[in-house]
Amino acid sequence: MKLPPDVYQRSELGLLLWKPRGVLNEKAVNTIIAFIRDEEAKSDLNGLRFIDTTALTVVELNFRYVFHVAVYRRLSRRGRPSLKSAFLIKDQAFAHYFKLHALLTDHSPLQVRLFEEEEAAAKWLSVPSESLRPPQAVR
Repeated sequence: MKLPPDVYQRSELGLLLWKPRGVLNEKAVNTIIAFIRDEEAKSDLNGLRFIDTTALTVVELNFRYVFHVAVYRRLSRRGRPSLKSAFLIKDQAFAHYFKLHALLTDHSPLQVRLFEEEEAAAKWLSVPSESLRPPQAVR
């Protein structure tokens, strides 16, 4: 399957990376959710997720949409193995969207945590910090 824009896989680590850029809106989120749905239908091998929000300039989402996405994700994982999603958030103006998602998926197979530092996210995911960078950004 072709990867959506700004999505990278580290198959050897079971890690899916998403680094959205510019505007985060419903269309972008719908694209990544459809991709994840299709990937999860095939396998539970990508049990680690890293979402790097540092390249976002605007978030055009509302409470209702974030609520529906979180409930959908929660229900889609019911009865399935747990997975970890780490969100890297440096712009606190955007943090409330991701905090809401984390709150609504709590006590489900989705383990969602928010981080301000890449190294802390890597430690929580048990992966090397350099693996959280898109391939062209690896030094």
